[in-house]
Amino acid sequence: MVTRVARCTSRWVAFLGVAALACAVPASAAPADATLPATLVPEGATPYLRTHALGTQNYVCVATGAGLAWRFAGPQATLFVSLFGFEQQVATHFLSPNPDEAGVARATWQASFDSSRVWARATQTVDDPAVIGAGNIPWLLLQRAGSRRGPAGGSLLSQATWVQRIRTVGGVAPATGCSQSTDVGALALVPYSTDYVFFH
Repeated sequence: MVTRVARCTSRWVAFLGVAALACAVPASAAPADATLPATLVPEGATPYLRTHALGTQNYVCVATGAGLAWRFAGPQATLFVSLFGFEQQVATHFLSPNPDEAGVARATWQASFDSSRVWARATQTVDDPAVIGAGNIPWLLLQRAGSRRGPAGGSLLSQATWVQRIRTVGGVAPATGCSQSTDVGALALVPYSTDYVFFH
């Protein structure tokens, strides 16, 4: 998959001894994807960073009023762009406390080069198998709930106001492994891939 940064947003630190680049990825006018469900396209926002992510959706087996069930415990993924013919890591994705909401746990993305961060909460969900395919986690539109610039003032991800999660593959909680009392506390790390698109 070819990905692009719509415009240069911050100075990137040197990588493997190469001088710092004013812009990490070739610029491209990147309109919103008109093939997506309209509910996933934030009105008035512009996509500036398109990435492909590989990682796991993590679940823990817990006791509920109805018995035992897998409960979502957070994501863990690495985001990549295609840079000069190579897949370059640009961010990581995980669950962490949002300082702008007194520590509420939110989906978090942190830039690999400038350490800027954005926390976001889902506002729209598309889970129709006819759209997302069977056996895949839902597509989401997430709105910024918090942000922090990097230590040197970088803003690659802190400028994001919306994040799309689209074209998901896998990541659904297991159908087995959480049915007996001895399973409580068990972890399931389910592989998934997706595209994360950042808007400002």
